[in-house]
Amino acid sequence: MTLAADRIVNAMTVDVEDYFQVSAFEKHIDRNQWDSLLHRVDANTSKILDVFAEHQIKATFFTLGWVAERYPQLVKRIVADGHELASHGYEHIRVTEQTPTQFRADIRKTKQLLEAISGQPVIGYRAASYSIGAKNLWALQILEDEGFEYSSSIYPVKHDLYGMPSAPRFLFKPDNVSRLLEIPISTLPVLGRNMPCGGGGFFRLYPYWISQKAYRHLNQVEQKPGIFYFHPWEIDPAQPRQQNLPFKSRFRHYLNLDRMETRLVCLINDFAWDTMQNVFLRNQPEVRVVP
Repeated sequence: MTLAADRIVNAMTVDVEDYFQVSAFEKHIDRNQWDSLLHRVDANTSKILDVFAEHQIKATFFTLGWVAERYPQLVKRIVADGHELASHGYEHIRVTEQTPTQFRADIRKTKQLLEAISGQPVIGYRAASYSIGAKNLWALQILEDEGFEYSSSIYPVKHDLYGMPSAPRFLFKPDNVSRLLEIPISTLPVLGRNMPCGGGGFFRLYPYWISQKAYRHLNQVEQKPGIFYFHPWEIDPAQPRQQNLPFKSRFRHYLNLDRMETRLVCLINDFAWDTMQNVFLRNQPEVRVVP
């Protein structure tokens, strides 16, 4: 935990993927079509970098290898601007859909690609759709084997697509690894359950004051740093609209896209922000070990 002007510093993170790569669309858009679709991730991520530069904050960019391969200059700018580059896997395949062998190949390929483009070590990983949980904690061992120092892949909530409600709410070391840290997405305890407050669709769904109150509780009451995440497509209300989507997928993806950038700037101004590495790995206090 670090402090800036007597404020706890939170971790700002961006999951660098395009609008057509989200898990909600995987049954509607074939991966073989990706290259033929209009790409907006380069322009959207560049816009985010401009916002961060204007407000003088640093962030961690969990980047798909697929994106890095096609937009190496974007990766180079992320690093040149002083941000942390981390891995989001190669093409947004959930860990629940991979065997251990496939997962190892995926993270190794992506790590090597990101490091070759950036010239920087990549020590952080975030699974697609927070798809590491109680049934596949073996993935954390493989991450450690492949040279990662931390994962931010567990969301300690109950959700229809992901979640591990029994996981600790704050940084911990799983007992099946020797060094790797797991840094869960931020939640707020409400009536005996963990309410998601770490960003994404929930940030667009809630009125801004709820997110503001949640981070104030984390920082001022619990004296803990939080994590915020979002995607480049979330600041892009003009993105191509997909047809024939189920109502739930359509609602989740397109809700309040036109308000996202304004809310993001409010959050940036209301709290202190830095990279995952700076917030959680430097001056690290005693770490809880969890079976």
